[in-house]
Amino acid sequence: MQQALVRAKEKKLCKVCPLFSGSEGNSTYVKIKNISFLIDAGRSCKQIENSIIKNGFNPKDIKFIFVTHEHSDHVKGLRVFAKKFGIKVYASKGTISELENKNILSKEIEYEVIEKSGINIDNINIIPFETSHDCTQGYGYTFFINEKKTKISFCSDLGIVSNEVLNSILGSNLIFMESNHDIEMLKNGPYPWYLKERILSDIGHLSNNACSEVLNKLILSGTKKFVLCHLSSTNNTPEIAYNSAFKTLENTGIKDFELYVAPKENVGKININI
Repeated sequence: MQQALVRAKEKKLCKVCPLFSGSEGNSTYVKIKNISFLIDAGRSCKQIENSIIKNGFNPKDIKFIFVTHEHSDHVKGLRVFAKKFGIKVYASKGTISELENKNILSKEIEYEVIEKSGINIDNINIIPFETSHDCTQGYGYTFFINEKKTKISFCSDLGIVSNEVLNSILGSNLIFMESNHDIEMLKNGPYPWYLKERILSDIGHLSNNACSEVLNKLILSGTKKFVLCHLSSTNNTPEIAYNSAFKTLENTGIKDFELYVAPKENVGKININI
């Protein structure tokens, strides 16, 4: 698979490593300065712990988990992992309520609603934005670092890129963006029609085409690093998703970008410095 890479001489403020991505489970490790975070915990505790170690990190360093929404592929290991390592959990009010009802969050785990105004952790500003997905109250997240001069965004599980989403992630240095399915593969694939309709709807998942359209806007706003995430194993391939995005980015005439595809399970393949 072709990959566009540039080695920029810049101070490395943070490290981002997708651990798992896709319908079988999602989790991303983020280290900013000396603080480690997870975005979602959608595999078992043991799988997440092993993946963190295999990628050269220590699960005991993780202090916070930011949950995007309550679907199992994002919270499967949340209860056990957060309890085992004493990690505080943040999510939207709607997501917290759903996780309480499912007994995933309880008094044994420290957790808190993150409001739309966001929070500040050791001069790192984390601001959520609402996503369009068939869950109770889905969130994406932006992390502002270095007095807001550096910005990374996580944007997945959304049927459409709303104005709120686009305005929230514009100008990011690094963006994780969903590229879930190839439309023709989905339409001609084995899924029942009701599921195809759900995925194609405004509260479903983002197609390669829709992802590429927004990447065009993002690179023109200054973003140079992209990770395609949450690919369907049935209705997409890493090559198809990558080529769709790469052609769009290349056609802008901007050459110095980095484009990655988050694998279903990452073992030392992608480790991005900002």
